[in-house]
Amino acid sequence: MARFLTPRQSTPPGGGGRGRGSAFLTALNYAFEGIIHVVRTERNMRIHIAVTVGVLLCALILGVSKEELLALIFACTLVLVAEMINTAVEAAIDVATSSFDPRAKIAKDVAAGAVLVTSVCALAVGYVVFADRIRDPSDDLVRQVRESPLHLSVIALFLVVIAVIAIKAWSGRGTPVSGGLPSGHSAIAFACWAAIVFVTQNYAHSVLIGSLAFVMAALVAQTRVEAGIHTVPEVIYGAVVGVLVTLIVFQIWD
Repeated sequence: MARFLTPRQSTPPGGGGRGRGSAFLTALNYAFEGIIHVVRTERNMRIHIAVTVGVLLCALILGVSKEELLALIFACTLVLVAEMINTAVEAAIDVATSSFDPRAKIAKDVAAGAVLVTSVCALAVGYVVFADRIRDPSDDLVRQVRESPLHLSVIALFLVVIAVIAIKAWSGRGTPVSGGLPSGHSAIAFACWAAIVFVTQNYAHSVLIGSLAFVMAALVAQTRVEAGIHTVPEVIYGAVVGVLVTLIVFQIWD
């Protein structure tokens, strides 16, 4: 019996450590392509991402604790994953059958129901976390967030990743981890540099620390260009995205 190969199977994995590394990079690229496809084609996914960003910004403004932040991130992640599974189920069913089938309808309805359940759960978590703070906002909690640079740094990096995925989905250029606009590695590297500059601004050797962090970020960008994965404009675009997002997050609560 003839065996038909999918595009992923058509290229056999290489041998040795380099082959394993290449296979891992390829698998990671496929995963990001799946995320970008859902963002590009599914309106509900874009809404979920926008709500996630809004929730994180509210978490910063209202000064949630680390435990509450973890609960919010987990709840939002569940909604995003459920939406992706729902899209995958619908695509698989559409391939399997071209005519109406009650079982196919049940499968699609159950997948959509999973999204609804996780969304309601996320709303409940958001209500528990934000209800008291919205009714009685506290300046002490806001001051606590301002004095927690690590807290801000984590959220800034998370928003940078979301921004990179959104821009890649919009531009449709390259692949997620092997080229495209913008460079995700460059965005994260320069976001880390910007966060380090803000965190260490009152340190005795802040200039030295910031300079070393900038050199490391520049080296990351240079390696992406030298490897032929990104062009110079893509790297610069990524650096600008990373710095701007981090700058906005820190300046709002400076």
